[in-house]
Amino acid sequence: MALLKVEGLGKSYTSDKKILKNINLEINPGEFVSIIGPSGAGKSTFLRCINRMVEFNEGKITFNQQDVGSLNKRELRRMRTNIGMVFQHYNLVPRLTVIENVLHGRFGYKTTMQGILGRYTEEEKERAFELLEKLGIQEHAYKRCDQLSGGQQQRVGICRALIQEPKLVLCDEPIASLDPNSSKIIMDHLKAITTELGITCLVNLHQVDVAQNYSDRIIGLNQGEIVFEGASHQLSEEQIHKIYGTKTKELIIA
Repeated sequence: MALLKVEGLGKSYTSDKKILKNINLEINPGEFVSIIGPSGAGKSTFLRCINRMVEFNEGKITFNQQDVGSLNKRELRRMRTNIGMVFQHYNLVPRLTVIENVLHGRFGYKTTMQGILGRYTEEEKERAFELLEKLGIQEHAYKRCDQLSGGQQQRVGICRALIQEPKLVLCDEPIASLDPNSSKIIMDHLKAITTELGITCLVNLHQVDVAQNYSDRIIGLNQGEIVFEGASHQLSEEQIHKIYGTKTKELIIA
């Protein structure tokens, strides 16, 4: 049974322009799926519709057998504990320590007062340190996040998502701001999340070669529509041209 099912999804901010058009998609448990496409294709909007950070206008999204569009605020908050998110620009609190930022991933399980007071159980703290160790940044636990490199900050963001114990992690351009070495480290960790922990990953990427190297399946978006869906090896130069309207070599070195 699909973990995520999207049927006829549409999103528009104005009456004359649709950002997403009739998106139909199923994501199965444990899959690593990349979404590629040019800037403005609707990739970020699509991810944000899944957890209703952006409200959609048309269609239906079913996650973990729940109708996402019908959930009230309380139900939506509970659902979001099962969906971690990793952002391009990390979305950390710079003045707080690494461990504090990771523990913020538990906010969805807390009352408002518990969250404000930073009341976490010993089990939650132990899990936070385990995740930092798994991602190789445990020695930075008590540093402020603004003292870390971009790649290290992104690993903190991944730890924050994982401490939620999610079924799905959404990654919005997680390596767009990173150098090639840091990018490889992040992608290796994201792939390990799927292979070792069985958590489904849905990742927006600009780099075609990265998507081909890491993904079980690739979705190509252009102008808000799916123009390709298939296994990595099925993505031909012709398909890439259809997605981007440019030559393959220009994309692989971008």
